Amino acid sequence: MPSAKALEAEITRQVTARGAGKTICPSEVARALSDDWRDLMPAVRAAAADMAARGEITVTQRGQPVDAVAARGPIRLGLP
Repeated sequence: MPSAKALEAEITRQVTARGAGKTICPSEVARALSDDWRDLMPAVRAAAADMAARGEITVTQRGQPVDAVAARGPIRLGLP
């Protein structure tokens, strides 16, 4: 399993590459780091929640800010 630092680095890389005003799915991060990506999803969401708490990214669901860990269903990650 990738470290939290590796997860955060991949999230940063992908949201930066996508650009302002656009978002990524957390599964894109998990798929980039593991063939067994589904098992990685809770760790990706946890890393996203930490990054959002520090103001490094935004986490949204249907365009509204949400907690990455508590949210049920699909979420999106983007630049603040």
